[in-house]
Amino acid sequence: MLTGITYLDGLLGDGEIAGLLGTNADVGAMLRFEAALARAQATAGMVDEEAAAAIESACARFVPDMEALTSATARDGVVVPELVRQLRRAAGERHGGFIHLGATSQDVIDTAAALKLASVFDVFDSRLISVHSQFDVLESRFGGNRLLARTRMQVAVPITVGDRLRAWKSPLEHLAAELPHQRERVLILTLAGAAGTSEKFGDRIFAIRRAMARDLGLFVPDYAPHTDRGRIADFAGFLSRLTGAFGKIGQDLALMVQNGIDEAEISGGGGSSAMPHKQNPVRAEILVALARYNATLLAGVHHALVHEQERSGSAWTLEWLLMPKMIEAAGLSLIHGHALLAAIERLGDPD
Repeated sequence: MLTGITYLDGLLGDGEIAGLLGTNADVGAMLRFEAALARAQATAGMVDEEAAAAIESACARFVPDMEALTSATARDGVVVPELVRQLRRAAGERHGGFIHLGATSQDVIDTAAALKLASVFDVFDSRLISVHSQFDVLESRFGGNRLLARTRMQVAVPITVGDRLRAWKSPLEHLAAELPHQRERVLILTLAGAAGTSEKFGDRIFAIRRAMARDLGLFVPDYAPHTDRGRIADFAGFLSRLTGAFGKIGQDLALMVQNGIDEAEISGGGGSSAMPHKQNPVRAEILVALARYNATLLAGVHHALVHEQERSGSAWTLEWLLMPKMIEAAGLSLIHGHALLAAIERLGDPD
């Protein structure tokens, strides 16, 4: 959640996205990594089939000690050492030593993040389709209506509502078309070992990566991803552009419903505690706030590009702080953006 305060959840919380990124999803994704690693290593001859089957069974029935995970993460700075310790205990002494063989914490966490984002991309895609459908409705209802263009906040030339709708819709169409590219860049398997050299796998690393990626539905990168975080910064830029596109729509509509302008009417406006006559353009304002929020966080993600030497703790932690918030803000923009467009009762003036 963007906030832990319950009464703001309906305004600033996206429960669906939060659930896809939350602790249960995270643990489930990390267990998927460990089971897939064991299966791929068995196929490549690094572990025997019996051990791989035992590890897969342990992952399927595993219930973590969350209190121990929490305290260990505060100590280690990462959850994986304690998770692997618990999982090895669950698998038993005979097979537990084969768990996590050759992998490192960053392999697990970065791959788990990719697995979680696969579902996030599906949600974004579905919500964008709904938004585009709403544009079609508005074009059909109001596209031919007259409107005055304004440049630098001053009246310019006559246009139609359709002209402004196209200006709103075009960036979102470009972002929707870019989603497959973002999937390929972000939904990748990370398996490079302690220093990014895959030293414990030898020449079997390529077959193991291919098998794991196929198993998990991920792409295989042609580089070691531990310190090359361009994909993360690129995705953060995508998220900021998405919220920015909706922020433009929100800003325009907030101005269009302004008293004295009256170029639009929106149903369901927010009330005032002091002025009952007001209908505040709440969703429009929220879209502007979310755009500025993600634009601010984007700078932080660019700071996290500085992953020193072979692996970083501080830069990696900065990503954990910022990326979930940016993702949820983008999801919120899609929700509020669709609701705002659906609430429009009038745009421009009919001929």
